[in-house]
Amino acid sequence: MKHVTVILNSVIIFAAACGVPGPDLEPVFVDGRAVAPSGDTLLAITAPGMPGVLLYDRRDGTKRWMGQQELSSPAHVQWSEDHWYVSDVNQGRSMVVVFSPDGRLVDRIDLGSYAVVAHQFAVLPDGQIVVETADDRLVAVRRNTVVTFALIDESTRTGLLVAAHGGVLHVVPHRTLTLYNGLGKIRWRTEWPWVETLFVTDLAVDSRGRPMILAGHEGGESFVVYGLDAITGEVIIWMEGPTATFSIRKYGDIQPDDPDRWITGN
Repeated sequence: MKHVTVILNSVIIFAAACGVPGPDLEPVFVDGRAVAPSGDTLLAITAPGMPGVLLYDRRDGTKRWMGQQELSSPAHVQWSEDHWYVSDVNQGRSMVVVFSPDGRLVDRIDLGSYAVVAHQFAVLPDGQIVVETADDRLVAVRRNTVVTFALIDESTRTGLLVAAHGGVLHVVPHRTLTLYNGLGKIRWRTEWPWVETLFVTDLAVDSRGRPMILAGHEGGESFVVYGLDAITGEVIIWMEGPTATFSIRKYGDIQPDDPDRWITGN
């Protein structure tokens, strides 16, 4: 996978007019990481080597940083109830850092003693953070309170999480895909529908509310995105490409993309 090193000298960067993608193009994965939309306006982007979270305004292509001073190694971003939630690892401890819409630090939620996998979390509408534990549970964390959200089947594989439709999508590679509602009850569950040589890289939810799965082929150099129906869990759209960057076009279809156009504006 190509890794992008970004050196930006100002907090706000105006991309050249000829390089600004139009509002009808929405990145869903950039360089292997999920892009988090805030409505149909802002997109939060992270990538290896970036010093914070890049907020991209789809209306005019302007960019600004969030969390450069507060984050050590941001990876996943989610937008929930007018706040940005960003995963981070600081001195070996997993945490979620909360920012206001304008990028001010609001809170730090330490997950170090609960989360079995760094950067895997989902935010419920009431602000609770759902993570997977080592004892086969999903738990909801709020400050020092931890309650069981759902019991999961015992597995040697850890899962991936993302907030979806007021609940949580939990994908355990080679086992199951499960969408829980906000109370931890199963809306739908699908047995692993793909070959075992396919490995999941990340999960996302686009601005249309469609869950997306980014996967790669073991021993290969191509990647594929699957779009799921939020009601049934069935695959409704998919696209394969040479890198782990994909965007959604105006009419909802997926296309391979170039990470540089979103990160550097070139």
